[in-house]
Amino acid sequence: MQRAETELKVVSPDVPEAEFFTDPDAAVARLEELYRIGTDFLCSRFQTALAEGHPGVRFRAFYPEIRLATSSYAHVDSRLSFGHVSAPGVHATSVTRPDLFGNYLRQQLRLLIQNHDVPVRIGLSSTPIPVHFAVASDETVTVPQEGAANFTLRDVFDVPDLSTTNDDIVNGTAKPAPDGAEPLAPFTAQRVDYSLARLAHYTATDPSHFQNYVLFTNYQFYVSEFEAYARAKLADPESGYTSFVSTGNVEITGPDEVIAPTVKMPQMPTYHLKREDGSGITLVNIGVGPSNAKTATDHIAVLRPHAWIMVGHCAGLRNTQALGDFVLAHAYLREDRVLDNDLPVWVPIPALAEIQVALEDAVEEETQLEGYDLKRVMRTGTVASVDNRNWELRDQSGPVHRLSLSRSIALDMESATIAANGYRFRVPYGTLLCVSDKPLHGELKLPGMASDFYKTQVARHLMIGIRAMEHLRTMPLERIHSRKLRSFEETAFL
Repeated sequence: MQRAETELKVVSPDVPEAEFFTDPDAAVARLEELYRIGTDFLCSRFQTALAEGHPGVRFRAFYPEIRLATSSYAHVDSRLSFGHVSAPGVHATSVTRPDLFGNYLRQQLRLLIQNHDVPVRIGLSSTPIPVHFAVASDETVTVPQEGAANFTLRDVFDVPDLSTTNDDIVNGTAKPAPDGAEPLAPFTAQRVDYSLARLAHYTATDPSHFQNYVLFTNYQFYVSEFEAYARAKLADPESGYTSFVSTGNVEITGPDEVIAPTVKMPQMPTYHLKREDGSGITLVNIGVGPSNAKTATDHIAVLRPHAWIMVGHCAGLRNTQALGDFVLAHAYLREDRVLDNDLPVWVPIPALAEIQVALEDAVEEETQLEGYDLKRVMRTGTVASVDNRNWELRDQSGPVHRLSLSRSIALDMESATIAANGYRFRVPYGTLLCVSDKPLHGELKLPGMASDFYKTQVARHLMIGIRAMEHLRTMPLERIHSRKLRSFEETAFL
């Protein structure tokens, strides 16, 4: 006879009582303790249930929670776009993987406590930890598909719940919790756990390897260039870089170590040039298309990077452009369509001055051109992103008219998506493209058409992206995380 969930006794682990903290380090230590108790409990009970069958009870553990209550407005530096709540009241967020997000959590809590002069309450949330996410860090344990075990999984353990796995907070549609608490962070714990699992799947690297500065590309050539740069940096003990991680979590710390070829490439091969404090550079080859661009940024956003930049290939739309010229996007024509339901096309996507300056400075540094001479190899203007790779095979009158009205100088399939999702997720973004074809002028992307200049520029392109990230790394976070990305009422956490 099938056991109904309401008939089962719920068993949960014993945990410390909720407590107030004014020390961010102690608060994060308690978050780690609560999370560890909960996940260890679920992993142990899950393995026992798989071996012995239905236990006759229901097992449940809860995510830890950060809760802040304020009775007055904070007096903060108006230049700061984060680290404070917008109005008095109660604000809360569930937390997952405090071991992975420790530095981020300590930074955000320190600002909150300083700016509001009140303690934070660390206890349990009301959101259960799904067993799938609890066992994710244990490679020896996998959750079987529904029906593979000799009992119904959801009768005994909690499973992912879409009511707490969504983008309502970042999309501005979230409602207060039943107890009246407003969101404290842009993502719930289940939403973060979902993306951590997706990242491991799509990139074939563990989320713990991701760095705070992310480059996206749509061209495999950049991968070999990135690895060569990484090996050169690992040979220099003064570089600050500590290791290089390839797909399959293969990690090297020396320039001559061998990386075995990947037998099966993931959908979005990803590589990490790491620094101890996470301020290194991650390169993601997202391939072609706005869907891939959205998927990658949807999930990387939960890691709260400090910047992401697209360094890919594009079609040049002006007769004065040459193959290999650079395009610095300062506006986007969005015809990619994948974000229309989350971010309507009438929402402007502004250029961020800090990113633009870092990119232009990097171009000057790598090309040794400046001022008016820089216009020989780079144009600044609107980049159009479309969802049809072969748009030029259709009647061009409509698309070309729109491109002309928008003053577009380049076209690709990913840049507007990455910028728009950066805007949506409050992640600083930018775009520097390299012209690889000129379809309106008969220069199609065909073998043998690349000139020596083009080949030189492509090799230089990745270096410009790296240089820009290294410039951004030296900036204070309050400068990088622009107030342009914040709305009327924002979460306190970045």
